[in-house]
Amino acid sequence: MALKELTDKLRNIVGKKGLMTAESRTAYYRSGFRSGFGEAVAVIFPNSLLDFWQSLNACVEADCAIIIQATKTGLTEGSSPSGFDYDRKVVIINVTRIKKIILLDGGKQVIALPGSTLHELEQELKEINRAPHSVIGSTTIGATIVGGIANNAGGALCKRGSSYSELSLFAQVDDDGKLKLVDHLGIKNLGETPEEIFSRLERGDIPIADLGGMDKAASDHEYQNRIRDTGAEVPNRYNADPSRLYEVSGSAGKVAAFAVRVDTYPLPEKKKVFYLGTNDTNHFSALRTHILSNFKELPEMCEYMNRSIFDTAKKYGKDVFLSIKHIGTNRLPKLYAIKSNLEYLFNKIPFLPKYLPDQFLYYLSKVFPQHIPKRLLDYRNQYEHYLILCMSDEGIDEAREYLKEEWGQSENVGFFECTEQEQEASLLHRFAAAGAAIRYQNLHQRKTEEVLALDIALLGNDSDWVENLPPEIEKDLDLSLYYGHFMCHVFHHDYIFKKGTDLKEVKAKLLKRLDAKGAKYPAEHNVGHMYKADDNLRKFYEDLDPTNTFNPGIGLTNKKRRYAGP
Repeated sequence: MALKELTDKLRNIVGKKGLMTAESRTAYYRSGFRSGFGEAVAVIFPNSLLDFWQSLNACVEADCAIIIQATKTGLTEGSSPSGFDYDRKVVIINVTRIKKIILLDGGKQVIALPGSTLHELEQELKEINRAPHSVIGSTTIGATIVGGIANNAGGALCKRGSSYSELSLFAQVDDDGKLKLVDHLGIKNLGETPEEIFSRLERGDIPIADLGGMDKAASDHEYQNRIRDTGAEVPNRYNADPSRLYEVSGSAGKVAAFAVRVDTYPLPEKKKVFYLGTNDTNHFSALRTHILSNFKELPEMCEYMNRSIFDTAKKYGKDVFLSIKHIGTNRLPKLYAIKSNLEYLFNKIPFLPKYLPDQFLYYLSKVFPQHIPKRLLDYRNQYEHYLILCMSDEGIDEAREYLKEEWGQSENVGFFECTEQEQEASLLHRFAAAGAAIRYQNLHQRKTEEVLALDIALLGNDSDWVENLPPEIEKDLDLSLYYGHFMCHVFHHDYIFKKGTDLKEVKAKLLKRLDAKGAKYPAEHNVGHMYKADDNLRKFYEDLDPTNTFNPGIGLTNKKRRYAGP
């Protein structure tokens, strides 16, 4: 099918405002959140499930490579094209306009259409005193529910584990190159044809009597047992865990997800954040073992930061902190899109520095007063390592008693119970840490290489969780930042190396060290176009998508039809 014939057909489906073809307009959608850029002849914005289905049919008929995209918050380039070496026309289908959250059985479960976000789910569930299956860092900037399931997104919750569901509605291209709809939502009387199914879902009227599929999991029910096993010789969670690859779950866009069904949980009656500091990380290791082995209630979350990331986030993440606090999360996805479009335009002007909007936001944030509360700053000066321990309900007293008894009189450690202001600030500061390395590198482009970011799942019994780099790597390092989800032993390592460093060689050395420890990576950001899929994950992708129609090249696999070629 000729390009004009395809675009005319797509325009008839989604309307003039639902199709972009100009390079300047599609640039934002062809780029990754942190990095990555590639080709696409069109970006489609379906307004309904039927539009989505018909767009898919048109693209499959035209033998296109298809990338399904939502709010593009992934950090490993997995939701955008990668490069300009595809052997077919590439089309991006952005599903952010297809929003609906359907409460099932009074909200004990929900069905989410592909554009519905975790933030929207969180807000809707608050009205019925329930909480989502997952809370991840990019919840506040628009991460979708379906995107989390498709990438087995990890998140910060100690009680829930990675996003996971065995109940979904999705389309896939079979061996014969035909698009088919697979209905495994577990809803009775949903319909026989795609049109009937889509119409019923968009009406959202699903009574309790129609709920089936109760033998299938709508979240990771086994996670609490795994995280409590401090002697485990395997990680608690990681993206490519074979036991968590199931149809849409872990699919990384190798199928087109129309809806997923997920559990919800009762909202805690009360929460309390404890802020902990130490100069000896063995204290944190002992705390982790005690809590996971003895506490009746697991923490809601327990986030780790070291002094380097504290300082970097304080200086280079200040605008993110202030934006979330004062502008709110509803507007952030649109503001990020505007920022990325401006970056694309400015980066084409040779005499301007790269990433000019980032530089403007950094200098603008310096005008505002200190945003970190005094007690957090005092701990930064006194200690090198910090935990943000969030407990709920009965777990609050468990933590308070343990900390008073074990930490109250000890040297080289300290803790305090956060006020509401300190609680909000500590969590926002931790969130701002995720992008601080990128901002630092953008401000120091002339002396540094691009950020090398690793997210790592250590073994449950690994007591050697603080990295000590050898001199051969340390000599080229400008900055190393460490933070992560402490109870589950999932850590983020952001490295910024001096200009001229061979990042490919350094990354190979770092990964070799992790392999020797038995660690798994990526832990929660998925392989994208930055990591190689292991054999199990590669086979899973090929079984889901035998013609390599969807998201070709993901996990550093081949981009060609049917995985042909070298």
